Amino acid sequence: MWTYIPELLATPVPRYTSYPTAADFGPLAPGTIERAVAGASGDISLYLHIPFCEQICFYCGCNTAASGKRARVEAYLAALHQEIATVGSLLPQDARVRRIAFGGGSPNAILTGEFLALVDALHAHLPLFAPEWSIELDPRSLTAEWSAALGSTGITRASMGVQTFAAHCQKAIGREQSLTMICRSTDWLRKGGVTSLNFDLMYGLPHQSEADLEDSLEMTRKLGADRIAVFGYAHVPHLVPRQTMIREGDLPGAAARFTMASEAHRILTADGYRAIGFDHFALPHDPMARAAQQGRLRRNFQGFTDDPSEVLIGMGASAISGFPGLHAQNEKHTATYRQLSEAGRLSASYGIARSPEDQRRGAVIEALLCEGEAIIPEDLLAQVSDRLTPFTDEGLARLHGRKLAIAPAGLPYARVIAALFDAYRSAAPRKFSSAI
Repeated sequence: MWTYIPELLATPVPRYTSYPTAADFGPLAPGTIERAVAGASGDISLYLHIPFCEQICFYCGCNTAASGKRARVEAYLAALHQEIATVGSLLPQDARVRRIAFGGGSPNAILTGEFLALVDALHAHLPLFAPEWSIELDPRSLTAEWSAALGSTGITRASMGVQTFAAHCQKAIGREQSLTMICRSTDWLRKGGVTSLNFDLMYGLPHQSEADLEDSLEMTRKLGADRIAVFGYAHVPHLVPRQTMIREGDLPGAAARFTMASEAHRILTADGYRAIGFDHFALPHDPMARAAQQGRLRRNFQGFTDDPSEVLIGMGASAISGFPGLHAQNEKHTATYRQLSEAGRLSASYGIARSPEDQRRGAVIEALLCEGEAIIPEDLLAQVSDRLTPFTDEGLARLHGRKLAIAPAGLPYARVIAALFDAYRSAAPRKFSSAI
């Protein structure tokens, strides 16, 4: 369905969950994050990071650690409780929390009682206005008790890290989970009230074949996932040391990865899923699909979203907050994060102030990735004209006046085309994952 043009995919590019990207962050002046939170009026969203998993997978690039040491988990959660209280004390009276997401790691690596205590703290300290709740989950540590906890909280959106159903691939990435386990977890989540269920899948895994991916897609469809994310495995052991457990020689080559991505798109759209950008899919009834159809799709630190809020406050070690004029990341090291939080201080001292030029370029990048088209300011169009020509010559993008549209055949090149408008890439080149 798609044409593989390797020279146009040769340059690794960011995933653009923000612009500027986290690769461009630097030190922030003291008090920057506090002033941003204090000015966050209107509807806001929250993200709480739980950096623990019962088992650590070889491929994972998340900020997470094993949850076996209870004292460490309890100390971290105490610091998170304090951060919730601190944020609550800073928010203005007209702020309204409309969305709350738990991610990790695996939030279900902590005890259900600990999770419910966090929910109680959010109610106690923050101005919640009938928020939508979502959570990321590991099926290996999901239980019926967790199903009941999710139901009592009112969580309606959940994402399970499945990655693959192929047993030999699971073993190679250190994430062994039986079909029975995933089916049981799906049933528990539906009984707990989850109406929008996402499965995270991956292509480009060690020893993975096209047939392995097709089997995983078919099983995901049969289990009734409302959303499916099909990510390309990013092998960057120089950045993620645990990935040294995966031999590069066991990974599919670039052409095979391209074919897998193409087949995933063909299979899922043929099965009735709507393509959301390049690597996400949703059934027509799902809020994500409706947002895409109505032109309300956005992109933030959690990926594609139907969240209209301009403010996302991240809590927990390494969590990133986003404001129209600022991106700020919390302290990554949990020990330092705990010390700062327990002292009643917010730990986000690293990030970037978003200039009007950043916001202008960011709007172009977001529109290209979310809507597949954008109106390009004349000066930016003049700057990228020469580099855009190879994509228009190959029919991957179309330019009519100042309107740039990514053609259906150009979907796998969307991030590369968007990167043409990234002023930081030429000034500060850095190694990212491959575009496909």
